[in-house]
Amino acid sequence: QVQLVESGGGLVKPGGSLRLSCAASGLPLFYYAIGWFRQAPGKEREGVSCISNSDGSTKYADSVKGRFTISRDSNGDTVYLQMNSLTPEDTAVYYCAADYGSNCLGIDYWGQGTQVTVSS
Repeated sequence: QVQLVESGGGLVKPGGSLRLSCAASGLPLFYYAIGWFRQAPGKEREGVSCISNSDGSTKYADSVKGRFTISRDSNGDTVYLQMNSLTPEDTAVYYCAADYGSNCLGIDYWGQGTQVTVSS
């Protein structure tokens, strides 16, 4: 059974940082492009970032460029999203997702999500 598990969410003050982790059971993550998505209350889910499985290239939504960094550990089986300079607009449930392709556009597996709340 394939499971993606996110961790690292929580409550943080504006300007603070969090690091989200995405790990998997039953799935070798290094074969997959991994994306982070988020969904805020009343809004559609949006893509935040993606890291390719082929060349390690990354992409980011304009709203997080320069503040968020996606990376893999050296084994390739955990993916991180370092989030800095957080604002209340970053409050959402964050999901990691795996795409056997390379661009996070055809998601094969989703995690259950982790809540990130940015509030003073």
